[in-house]
Amino acid sequence: MISFKGVSVDFGAHTLLDNVTLQIKPGEFVFLVGQTGSGKSTVLRLIYMDILPTRGTVFVGKHCSASIQLRDIPYLRRELGVVFQDFKLMEDRSVYDNVAFTLHVTGTPSAEIRKKVILTLGDVGLSHARNKMAHELSGGEQQRVAIARALANNPKFLLADEPTGNLDPATSMEILKLLKDINMRGTAVVMATHNYELVRKANERILKIEEGAILDVDAPA
Repeated sequence: MISFKGVSVDFGAHTLLDNVTLQIKPGEFVFLVGQTGSGKSTVLRLIYMDILPTRGTVFVGKHCSASIQLRDIPYLRRELGVVFQDFKLMEDRSVYDNVAFTLHVTGTPSAEIRKKVILTLGDVGLSHARNKMAHELSGGEQQRVAIARALANNPKFLLADEPTGNLDPATSMEILKLLKDINMRGTAVVMATHNYELVRKANERILKIEEGAILDVDAPA
């Protein structure tokens, strides 16, 4: 479970998040919405503990922001997969190597890496493209590689930060369908987005950031 208890984040004199309390349960699909600059990416960074709250506590599974040590951060991040808007792929490496890199970094035995990479690329519909270079792919295909990389360690939670922000509407719907399929297999998904068209169509839980607070809201009409 992900839990925020009285979480505030200050940047200088500006309070971006103010006394936020929320829970995201295993297996949930949650949209995180709000205006540009409202703090969507900050919430995700708090979850993977790239930043720590100014006040309050973030819990992710057994990990706690108040007590986590630097040496423990890699273990936390093995429980999370993160997908970014700009893909963050290594352009000079193949699709296969982009996904395998994550497994090498986390110490996965070599004998398991090939099996996991092939399986994960199959899950995102890219088995046929594993030997292509990242720069040879379309935007939608690159995002699928990024999702495969995030899934390679079988994370409990997948965090997606504006994953459709650079994609056309049809491709955005394909990525949303893929994320929902991943969620149906048991991985919780937290997706930050400003794409209200996707939110309307998905019929999932919505958390809205507004004036430093995070509230559960109904789907936009």
